[in-house]
Order: sequence, then C-alpha cells, then structure tokens
Amino acid sequence: MTQASESAATGPRTAGTVTRLFAARVGETPDAPALIAVSGTLSYAELDSRANRLAGRLLASRLPQGATVAVALAEEADTVVALLAVLKAGGAYALLASGAPGTAERQLAAAAPYALLTDARTRYTLGTGAVDHRVILLEDGREDGREAVPGQPADDPGADPADDPGADPGAEPGGTAAVLFTGADGSRAVPLGHERLLAAHAAWAEVAGTTPGDRHLITARLDVTAFAAGWTRALCGGGALVLPGPARERGGDLRRVLAEERVTVLHTDPGWAVHLFGPRRAPAPDSLRLVTVTGDRLYVDQQATLQRRLSPGVRLLNVYGVTETAGVGTWFELARLSRPVARSESVSLLGEPFPGCRVEVQDGEIHLGPPEGGDAVPTGDRGRLREDGLLEFRGRTRDVVVSDGHTVDAYRVESELRSHEGVGGAIVARMDEGVLLRTLAVYVEPSPDEGDRAPGRPAPGSIELRRHLEGRVPPEDMPKVVVRLRALPRNRAGQEDRAALPHPPAGHATGTKYGAAQPGPAQPTGCAAGCATLVVALLAMALTDFFWTGSTDLSGVPGPWAGFFFGLYVAECLAFGAGLAFLFTGLPRMLRAGRSRGLTRAAHLAVVYLLVSWWPQDNAYRLAAKTDWPQQALLVYTFNIPLMVAAAIVAVYVTRRPKDTYDAG
Repeated sequence: MTQASESAATGPRTAGTVTRLFAARVGETPDAPALIAVSGTLSYAELDSRANRLAGRLLASRLPQGATVAVALAEEADTVVALLAVLKAGGAYALLASGAPGTAERQLAAAAPYALLTDARTRYTLGTGAVDHRVILLEDGREDGREAVPGQPADDPGADPADDPGADPGAEPGGTAAVLFTGADGSRAVPLGHERLLAAHAAWAEVAGTTPGDRHLITARLDVTAFAAGWTRALCGGGALVLPGPARERGGDLRRVLAEERVTVLHTDPGWAVHLFGPRRAPAPDSLRLVTVTGDRLYVDQQATLQRRLSPGVRLLNVYGVTETAGVGTWFELARLSRPVARSESVSLLGEPFPGCRVEVQDGEIHLGPPEGGDAVPTGDRGRLREDGLLEFRGRTRDVVVSDGHTVDAYRVESELRSHEGVGGAIVARMDEGVLLRTLAVYVEPSPDEGDRAPGRPAPGSIELRRHLEGRVPPEDMPKVVVRLRALPRNRAGQEDRAALPHPPAGHATGTKYGAAQPGPAQPTGCAAGCATLVVALLAMALTDFFWTGSTDLSGVPGPWAGFFFGLYVAECLAFGAGLAFLFTGLPRMLRAGRSRGLTRAAHLAVVYLLVSWWPQDNAYRLAAKTDWPQQALLVYTFNIPLMVAAAIVAVYVTRRPKDTYDAG
C-alpha cells in the first residue's frame, strides 16, 4: 500500500556548482560579512581569497578531479575556508568529527579519502586511522597547506601557483560535492552532488524566505548533515554564517552569541531548542525571525510551547529530512493547521514536502524524493499521511523492541507516556538483566513545559505511569521498569541516543550519572552473588567424582604436595561458581561502561567461559591418557583454543573506547 504527497511547486532546477553560486555572491556583495567567528569576521571577498589560496595548494598537491578530501581542523572558520577550497579545486569534502576521535576514525575508514586536510593540533587526535592517509597540513591553522607523506613530516610540495587560481578551477556540475555521514554511529558515508546541494538550498530559500541580510547559526556539530550540507543556506544566499566555537558546548554562552551577533535564523535540534528556549530561560533575542528544528521527533505540544517562548511573528519550523536528501524533505509550522490537534502531546507532525521533494508512504515506511528529482529513498522511519495531507511521524524501524518474542510498539508507548503531565520524553528499551532475564523498561525525563505541566519536578514513578498506560497500550507492551533521568541522552546529531541509555544500578533504586531510577526487579547484590558462588562451588566439589571418578584422588600424592593440589581443586570449583554468578549478574554492570552492546555481550560471555571452564577442563585432562591423541585433540579444541579466543575478546573490550555521545541539556 502506497500513499504519496508531492510539493505543489515544480521544484528548483539548478545547474552549475556550489562554488559558482558562492562566486556570484562574492561579486554582488564582496564587503558583506560572510563568516562571524570568535577569531573575527571575514567578508565575502576575504573568505573567497583565502579559499582560493588553499585551493591552489590543493591543486599543487596533484589532487585528482573529483577526489574526496577529509577535513578535520581545530578552528571553525578554517573549516569553512577548507571546504570551499576543496570544492574550488574540483574535489569533494568530508567533514570529520574532529572532537570525537572514535567517530572520526570510523568516518575516515568509510570515506576512504584521497587526502586528509588537517592541522598540527588536530592531526594526532584522530587516532591511528590518520596515519594511513596522505596528510595536507595547514600552517598554524591558516590556509597555506603543506603535503605530508603518511608517517613523515610535512614538506613543501615545491609548486607555488598564483594566489588566485580562479573562482572554480575544476568542479563539475554533475560531480560529487560532499561526502556526508549518517548512521547510528555517524560513520556511514553518503556522497552528494552539487545539483542536490543547490536544489536543497533553493528549496530552503523558498520555504524560509531567506535574505542576504540574514545571520544564520547552526547548533549541530560540523560533521552532522545539518551543518555539513546546511552551510550553503547562508553562504549561497548572501547571508552571514555565525560560528559559535566553544559556545556550541555551553548553552548559556550560545544564548549570549544569539543576542550579541544578532542572529536572525537559528537551525537547531529538539534538545538544543528546549535548552535555549525552555522555561526559566531568558527570552529569545528580538533579532530572531526564524527557528528551524530538525534531527529528531518534535511533538505538536512541544512545538507550541517553543512557539510561545519566541517573539510574536517569529516562524518556528519542524523540518524533516535525511542525509541522502541533503537534510530537506518536509516542513511543518503550526500556522498550517486548520484546527487544533487532539492529544497534541502524542502527535508529531512532519508536514508537507519542500519544493521539488515528494513523500511516499510504502507499507508504513516513509520514502523521500530528493529536491532535484530522482528516486525516493527509504528513510527507515514510519509514518502516515493524514486526511489533511500532512505527514505524521510514527516511529523508527531501527527502534523496534522485541521482548519475549513479541514486537513492542515502542513509539506508541512513548507517545502515550508523554500524555502524562509529568513526562517530557520517554524511550522504551529492552533491559538485559543477564543472559536469561530480559525486562521491558522505559526511560523518562521530566517535563520542562509550562502551563498544565510541572517544570523541574522529577518524572513520575513506576506505579503512577503503569496506571496511566492501563487501557492505552496492550498489556504485553506495558514496561516493567521505569528509569527516571534528568535528561534523555542525545548523540552528535541531536537524536535521542538509545545506545547511550545508562543501565540502572543494582536494585534500580540508586542514582546513575543521568538521574535516579525507580524500584523494579532487583539484581543480585554483591553479597548475594558471593553466596551463590560459594553454594555452586560446594556443589561442584561434591559432584566432581560423579562426573570424573578418580580425577581428584590424592591418596598417592605425598604431603605437603597433596595440600597444594587440593587447593587447586578448590580454586577450580570457586572459579566455576564465580563464572555462573557472573553469567547472571555481570552483563548489566558491563553495559554501564558505555561500549557497544554487541561487544559487551561477547566480552561478558568470554569472561564467563574463562571462569567456568577450569573445573571441567582440568578434571578431564587428569583422566585423559597422554598418548590418547583423539581425546587430547578434542580437549584442546574444546577448552584451550576457546580460552584463547575468549581472552582476545576481553582484550578488545578493555581497549575499545566507549561511544562518543553528548547531552544537549
């Protein structure tokens, strides 16, 4: 079953390249501010000149036509200069997460660039992946690049082209302009051409009504689509791009930047929007005329609350798009509604397509047609087209939760929880209490809203929320555990990060680094685990002769050696007991370390095997004849080699960095 919605406009049709459009802006307003950064302001002419000089250096380094250049620089202004220079030299840029080494390494591997453009401060923070690439260093963070052979100091390439190699020396209209990153860990590479970037810019300009006098600020990290593709909305439209620098990490400083730099257009995500314009915050600056919110679900009641925090006349757009469509797809503002939305706290509206875009809902999954035309791409999100023609968000397919063989409608449960006045956000997840015990849990954050809700109070507890859900969701979708957080964790793209949810401590009753958990099914405490270890060890000692008759017979061993061997048997049984106790209690504690769940589960089972295998292994070896080669080979492949594999898994686990996450609140 397919539903479709298409923009009424024929959509933007573009020719040329991003740099040619930028060059036109340089010719029209050379003295207008282009970049406003902590280090100072660059006019369009100054930005163009710096980008031309660096483009000349890239051409002198024999950059092939269409080659990808990964960019990782400490200064944001240098980063914008670099991406323009790469385009001017005929290449495609890939902005790396320079502040997150683990993510940057994965992005380097995914993009497979011809060269890495970086500076001395950043080069050695990118991990070992940077060593394997051709490196072009910036001189003291400026645009005079020097090429470096991997593993060797940078040397001047010898060529000294003219300072101005031309406005667009090598870019082709049909070529790749950017390699952007998406995916759960931000490392799936998506190439985008000049045509798509220009069409997305034109669609934005039509909906948002951008003007050359606008000052744009983007809260997203530089490697995220909102910035990596969104910078064109400012610099290809003749406006100024405000770069907040360190203020991007601190909400208070970012509010100051908004006011001092007279920002007119703010591009942000739901987490930052609530943080900047929530209750008990200073009023939004009078300069703002447009706020766009993208990156994650925004419920209608949240949008209405944010709208009230803005000055009259300020537009607030909920924007939905994916990396494959350069961040455009659909847009929604409250003024498009003909009547109020019932149960607005449980409804997220994505609205109508951008000019040139189209929306298809195939078997419940949203597909977006890119702004310049072409085949619709699946988004991995679920939705439906309402009778009024607006697209409604219905959850993500990757967030499906399976508990006890039943597929839980997580989005429905989360939306129903938001209808409770004390809940601002909710995430349903399956909580692993061990290998055999799995529990459906919900993580909730308190409501920051004004009006009927109670800002600042802790989210309600388990009993109250379960009562609230009765009759609203099926009994099998009812969460067993409620974990209260101060704020739901968000990833670099501003999305709620399910992989970063903290596992509640023992008993689910004490605090975590995010907040306090409500009582629920108790885990065994350290004392209980120790008692279980002792009981299993005693049972193992009693059953040793039953399974391996005579394996612990010490009648022929003289003292004091018999005592030493008896101690070995006791240690084996204790290790077996500890391994079984760790099987049921160790995984939740390991999950709190923040490493990937797959690796954590593998390491958990590896530790269990390292502990439990000693008891059967040594007893079996003691009864095996030395020259019984088939039995000896069987024992080696049953015990010794798996022990080596288990040790290697544990080694990978302890050396692997936790995932890069941040909390926008």
